[in-house]
Amino acid sequence: MQALSTIKLVTLTLAASTAVLLAGCGGLPQKTDETAAWTTNKLYSEAQDAMSNNDWAKCAKYFEQVQGRDPFGPHAQQSQLNVAYCHYRDSEQGDANTAIDRFIKLHPDHPDIAYAYYLKGLINFNDDLGLFGKWGNQDMSERDPKALLDSYDAFKTVVDKYPQSKYAPDAAQRMRYIINALASHEVHSAQYYYNRGAYLAAINRSQAAIQQYKNAPATEDALHVMVLSYRALGDPKLADDTQRVLAATFPDSPYVTGHPRKTDTKPWWQLW
Repeated sequence: MQALSTIKLVTLTLAASTAVLLAGCGGLPQKTDETAAWTTNKLYSEAQDAMSNNDWAKCAKYFEQVQGRDPFGPHAQQSQLNVAYCHYRDSEQGDANTAIDRFIKLHPDHPDIAYAYYLKGLINFNDDLGLFGKWGNQDMSERDPKALLDSYDAFKTVVDKYPQSKYAPDAAQRMRYIINALASHEVHSAQYYYNRGAYLAAINRSQAAIQQYKNAPATEDALHVMVLSYRALGDPKLADDTQRVLAATFPDSPYVTGHPRKTDTKPWWQLW
């Protein structure tokens, strides 16, 4: 009986302590929404200020709140577009794509639709170029090609459907770089197979780069990988034929002259 009384006393004590703790937690100051009392106009103005100050997380949050409070108001459509831009600048590629896709779907005839497609191209053009990509001087051709293909399609829409827009010239230039990157991606794969002794696979990937991305700079390397692969397979005729094509197409190539090419400090894929 005494043991049971002791257990009951301990239980009551724990229950009382828990109640005190819960009451104490209830007394802690709650985090309030600083924007709750703002008008929509003030919220939009603050969002614009955050964007001007490069506070990308805040501007995305505020522009999203503008949409939520007044989805049919005068600032709603521009806020949707700005949300995508702020997420893009904040390196939130997934959120940026979701926002821009929603804008394009809801407002296909918007006066800024050319910019919307251009922004979609930029979002995917810079995909994977985060901290490690920037500091590591990552080559675009080493990235997952899916994002580059999405970027290419968006830029192509700008060039094809809105050729008079101010975004069309830059979109066309970026399309050329993407083609070069995709071709180089194929050559990277071909080199990977060659290094592992899969010579037929190396030849196939090299041919894909040449056929799908005509006149891309990576064609030079693709031909060289083919020459090496044919030689490794014991087919000197095809190796020599391919070498002649390489020499005729790229007479100054180090694969032809045997001399290293003068290096350019700016890679072919870098726009600035």
